[in-house]
Amino acid sequence: MNESAAELIDGMAGDAEALGISVRTLDSGARLVDCGARAGGGLQAGLGFAAACMGGLGRVDPVPVTVGARTWPGVSVVVDQPAAACLAAQYAGWKLEHEDFFAMASGPGRALARAEDLFDELAWHEEATRAVLCLETREEPPGAIVEKVAARCGVEPSALTFLIAPTASVCGSVQISARVVETALHKLHELGVDPARVRHGWGCCPIAPVAKDDPTAIGRTNDAVLYGGTVHLWIEGSDDEVAELASKLPSSASEAFGTPFGELLKAADWNFYEIDPMLFSPAAATLTSTESGRPHHGGGLAPEVLELSFTQ
Repeated sequence: MNESAAELIDGMAGDAEALGISVRTLDSGARLVDCGARAGGGLQAGLGFAAACMGGLGRVDPVPVTVGARTWPGVSVVVDQPAAACLAAQYAGWKLEHEDFFAMASGPGRALARAEDLFDELAWHEEATRAVLCLETREEPPGAIVEKVAARCGVEPSALTFLIAPTASVCGSVQISARVVETALHKLHELGVDPARVRHGWGCCPIAPVAKDDPTAIGRTNDAVLYGGTVHLWIEGSDDEVAELASKLPSSASEAFGTPFGELLKAADWNFYEIDPMLFSPAAATLTSTESGRPHHGGGLAPEVLELSFTQ
C-alpha cells in the first residue's frame, strides 16, 4: 500500500500547480505535500489525498449526493479489501505528538509502524521502501516526529511522505467524507466483528461546506458522515446475524443521534472519548450476506440535522 500511495503522490507532485498543492523537502529530509494548509488545495487534491490515504486500494470519485430535498457535492468510495484499505491504512489511529505538535496519523505508513493494538487483529502485513502518512493539521511535522516515524516504519527520513490538510479546507472536507466506509468498518470492529469478514464496501457521502475555522469544521465534517453518509457492505454471515448488525451499525443506534456533532463536542468539553462510540458511523447502512445474497437495511439519512449543521 505504501508503494502504491507514494506513486499516487508522485503523480500529484508532478501536477502540483494545477492541483493547488505545494511540495517541498523538510530539513529532516521528508517530503511534505501541503494540500490545504498554506496551499490552496481543492477538490481534486482532496480526491488524491483520500486515495493515497487508502493505500491505493480504494477508488474515490466525485458524485452528487441527495439528502432530503437538497443535492450536495459528494464522494463515492469503492473498495474490495476494506480491512486493509480502511483500517490498516485510512483509519486515523496513530497519535503523534512532540512539544506543541499533535496530530492523529492515518495512511498506509501505519501498517509499517504497527504502533497500534489494532494491528494485532489485522491480517495485513506490509513491506515497503517508502512510507506515506496523512495528517489532519496545519503544521508541518517537526524533526523529532519525522525521526520517530522513520524509525518505527523502518525507512530513512528521506523515504517518508507526509500529506497535510486542515479540517477547515476543501481537501479536508473531501478526505473526511471519503472515510464513510472506514467509519462503518471501525463501528463493526467496535461491535466485535472481525473486519476480515467484510468482503467489499461501497459508500457515498456529501462534502461538507468549508467552515470558518477548524473547530466548526470538525462538527460539519463529522455530521456529513453521521447524518448524510450511506454504506453498502458485503459481509460473511447468516441472515439473522447480518440483519442484527444492520440495525446496530448506523449512527441512529446511538442515543446521541440527532444532535449536531459540534454541539456534542462542546457539551463534552471537546473530549471525543466522552461521546458515545456507537455514534461514529454512517447514517444509513445496507449489509448483504454473502451466504444468502439477501440485503438487510438499517438507519436512514437525517436531512434536517445536516442542514442545520451545514448552515450554522
